[in-house]
Formats: sequence, C-alpha cells, structure tokens
Amino acid sequence: MADKFYFGTNTKMYKTIQDTVDFITGLQDLTADISREEIQLFVIPSYTTQKDANAIKKPDLLMVGAQNMGWEEQGQFTGEISPLMLQECGTDLIMVGHSERRHVLGETDEEENKKVLCALGHDFTTLLCVGETGEEKDYGISEEIIRIQLKKGLFGVKAARTGKLWIAYEPVWAIGVGGKPASKEYAEQIHVVIRETLIELFGPEAGAAIPILYGGSVNPENAVGLSKMDHIDGRFIGRSAWNADNFNGIIRSVLAER
Repeated sequence: MADKFYFGTNTKMYKTIQDTVDFITGLQDLTADISREEIQLFVIPSYTTQKDANAIKKPDLLMVGAQNMGWEEQGQFTGEISPLMLQECGTDLIMVGHSERRHVLGETDEEENKKVLCALGHDFTTLLCVGETGEEKDYGISEEIIRIQLKKGLFGVKAARTGKLWIAYEPVWAIGVGGKPASKEYAEQIHVVIRETLIELFGPEAGAAIPILYGGSVNPENAVGLSKMDHIDGRFIGRSAWNADNFNGIIRSVLAER
C-alpha cells in the first residue's frame, strides 16, 4: 500500500480554459492546509488547457496531467500530441488507456503499451487505466481481462522505472452518467489481483510500491467505504469532483476516516 492517499480527477471533454483555471485555483486554495505528506492531488484537464493549468498550479500542492499522448516525439500523426509538446507545457502526468480511449475510440493494449513506454521514457508520471466491461464481468472473466491489460500494457517496463507508474482500476460498467459503482468488496478483490500481477511483473518491492487507485462512479456516499479497503490507495473521481468545493469535501471526509 502507498504511503499517501491519492485523489485525482479527469475532466474529460468538459471545462474551458477559464473553467479549468478557476477549478484548479479553487481546489488548491481549499486544500492548501492538508499536508502533502498525507495526500497526492492531481487534475487531468483537456489539451487546450495544459499551458494555463500548468502556469497556475502550485507544484507543492497539485499535479497536472494530460488525458492522452502519442507514442512518438514527432512525425506524421495528425491530431496527436507528442511528449515534447506536453513537456513544453510543464505537464506532470500522462493518463493512458482510459476506458473511453479503449472502448469508444478503439485503442488496443498494444497501443497503450507504446504510450506507457514513451511516457515513462520521458520521465512523466504515468497512470495506466485498466477495467473490464459489463459483458466481461457477466462472463466471470474480469480478473483475466485485468491481468491481460496489465501484462500487455506494461510489457517491457523495467522495475527501475516503476517509481513513476500508477494504476487506476476503472470498471467500464461503473463509469459515466449511467454507471453503477462497484461494491467496496468487489473493488478490493480486483485491486488484490492488480497488486499480485504487479508483484509478479516487477518483484515484491517494486510491485508493492505502485499506487493503485479506484475510479468508477465515486461519490460522497461511497468514497469513505472504498477508502477503508486495504489495497485501494486512492480515488480517481469523475463528475463528483468537478466542483472544487465538492472535491474538497470528498477529500476531507475520506481523510477523517483513515
């Protein structure tokens, strides 16, 4: 289990530049009194906000991430964003393999692997998202799917690089407007599988140190219960965290019970 608890949000294709600046400014102000020895806070806004978001972030309080990234530094990849461009913006973190990238936009495990290797190779904190669909859950193959996504997505990653690797478990059936949150027991079960797989891949020391976050319809009602599970190291929150006051409330409610 990680030493600190992780709290983050991905704002998807929402929030203008000004919305994002206001959100990050408010979130930093509201949480400034919370020791960063206790939490790691991050926000993942859209590409167009990266320069402004990074300009107003306080690095000792908050990290700013990108929702995706191409796997080459440059080339004939119309519409992609390279690691060099994101470094120029001051971006800290790259999210790879969000369920919408996989299941709406058709990205494969092999593509996610290229992005993971590129992001780690450029010294970004790298957040790999994994999760099964509702159909896969119904077939009883959730654990197999998660292990495949991890083994393919992390293929070629050396244990020495895992100091900047995070994992987010986001069951596809739990995400979005119609999503139903996983029970804390089910989430814990899958997090154990993730931990076991990471230890298998990277050894007991490196594999045990990688933070594993849960995301999937996290809200003020279920955040505390999920946070009490032994193998869940953080909350990766959607729309419930897109208001700074609400996000601050979730953070404080979780910390009060830990």
